[in-house]
Amino acid sequence: MKSISPLVSVSTAKFPISNFTTTISCTISSLNFAAPPKKTSSKLAKTLSATPILDPITAPTATAASTSPKKVLVPIGFGTEEMEAVILADVLRRAGAEVTVASVEQQLEVQASGGTRLVADAFISACSAETFDLVALPGGMPGSARLRDCEILQKITSRQVEEKRLYGAICAAPAVTLLPWGLLKRKQTTCHPAFIDKIPSFRAVKTSTQVSGELTTSRGPGTSFEFAICLVEQLFGEPVAREIGELLLMNPADDDPKRQEFNEVGWSLDHTPQVLIPIANGSEEIEVVTLIDVLRRSKVNVVVASVEKSARVLASSGTKIVADKLISAISDSIYDLIILPGGTAGAERLHKSKVLKKLLKEQESAGRIFGAICSSPAVLQKQGLIKDKKTTAHPAVIDKLKDGVNDAQVVIDGKLITSQGLSTATQFALAIVTKLFGHARARSVAEGLVYQYPRS
Repeated sequence: MKSISPLVSVSTAKFPISNFTTTISCTISSLNFAAPPKKTSSKLAKTLSATPILDPITAPTATAASTSPKKVLVPIGFGTEEMEAVILADVLRRAGAEVTVASVEQQLEVQASGGTRLVADAFISACSAETFDLVALPGGMPGSARLRDCEILQKITSRQVEEKRLYGAICAAPAVTLLPWGLLKRKQTTCHPAFIDKIPSFRAVKTSTQVSGELTTSRGPGTSFEFAICLVEQLFGEPVAREIGELLLMNPADDDPKRQEFNEVGWSLDHTPQVLIPIANGSEEIEVVTLIDVLRRSKVNVVVASVEKSARVLASSGTKIVADKLISAISDSIYDLIILPGGTAGAERLHKSKVLKKLLKEQESAGRIFGAICSSPAVLQKQGLIKDKKTTAHPAVIDKLKDGVNDAQVVIDGKLITSQGLSTATQFALAIVTKLFGHARARSVAEGLVYQYPRS
């Protein structure tokens, strides 16, 4: 089949996806996303049980919003990979899909594989009679096994296959969940390298994302954006997929991410690093979850603290996250590193927290490490914490920074680290790991994520 899309090799212009008879490898190697627009005006589709806090920086423009909504199911269970689940839900919601995150457990709150606590929109039982345009399974262990053992989810997904509607799985889920259900027959499939030997050798492929008829599979957390964008193209078409890719700040695969460092100093510690990630209503969930996941994989002690009156926060695209503590409970604590996630509304709420302001001021005066991503570097500037420091931020807010570096995705200046946000969050987190522990550990974490470790 001849590809007509520079984004992924799935043609949606002439043929419905259910008519595909060939196996297609889905890649982002030819992406050439432009910088996202600085002003957007459209609204995200509402989820079934939560209204996202719309971010004027990262909300989709009219192209995506004008597309008729599609219904998507993203099931989660204990041990689900949080990056995969959250990136899937976030990206698909940006495209205009009506995404239901459904728990296969007997409770809505689910602790993911890296310790992040997520709250589902509904129980899987409430979805049994629904018709979905896409069922997308995140991976993780034992999350994939928990999905496999859910009879209701098996019936939903089997019906999806029988009726030739889209379904997908990432990481361990193709091998651990779909294979035992018999839903990989005559399908070429990829999955996490640790599970690829479970796939019959004549069907297993090592592409980062693979489309085979109605089935799309992918390798792991580090390929989650590619996986999600591939699904967006199949649901909404290439123009929407390209627009969402631009909003996510995705770069061509062959364009090595840019990291710049000024006034280099060592960050190594003689103890396990203690890291604080404050969150608020409107924080950007991709950044929050990526930071937590990557840093905990690196054996860092991460504390997630809510600046709200409740530990539960509603992130910018509708994901519900439960913090470990309230910020008031840690007002006298000392952290080696404090990192602010972005999201316009979330950053503003972080800025208003008196306790966090006090902690940041003490962090800077004591010469400890701190940083911010996306729109939050502007918070640091408002608080007078980045004077005469080189920084970067989301393209829509970088002009507000006195010494902003436009052509870098991650900027380190002494003990300050900043990043553009969204799809650069993994690189940002790995840069922190590199500074704390060195390249060897960062590369090892990247391999587990199935993420290409930056050369620079």
